[in-house]
Amino acid sequence: MHVDPHTGLIQGARQNPSPNCDARPEGTLIDMLVIHNISLPPGQFGGPWIDALFTNTLDPGAHPFFSEIFELRVSSHALIRRDGALIQYVPLHKRAWHAGKSCFQGRERCNDFSIGIELEGADETPYTDAQYRRLARLTAALRTVYPAITADRIVGHSDIAPGRKTDPGPAFDWARYLGALEEHRSCV
Repeated sequence: MHVDPHTGLIQGARQNPSPNCDARPEGTLIDMLVIHNISLPPGQFGGPWIDALFTNTLDPGAHPFFSEIFELRVSSHALIRRDGALIQYVPLHKRAWHAGKSCFQGRERCNDFSIGIELEGADETPYTDAQYRRLARLTAALRTVYPAITADRIVGHSDIAPGRKTDPGPAFDWARYLGALEEHRSCV
């Protein structure tokens, strides 16, 4: 897997551009990775709904829950589906709107300096082998271009928005993921 540092595009990812992004503050160092989860409707997987949410085309009549969220303007840099498919919504050098009100080590506005990756999932639902493999490969590629994203700067949404967010949730196996990252580092 390869990340183009000039375009911010991830090789092999399906591109589905989101309008919900903007420029990062000038001179900002990208030094954090935030892992999220998402399922639409909640607890259901597959379907076009995540793409629709991130591209502002979610039909509020398609499901009762959608009437509560269809006006949100949110995005993520990328999504990893249950089968490991990778979709990119925002070029990595741009600011995606994934973290909301957030703070990490005294720094607020985590969207300014982070990359957001969504996993199709729910807090209590185990993630798939394909997702862990793809996430580890993607993280290794990101760290090649953004070396300031060290292991201690890979966090969950819950770490930067405690009390407000719980993802990626207790079903996410941090030890498995971080172990896979170490394997990728030793192969480089």
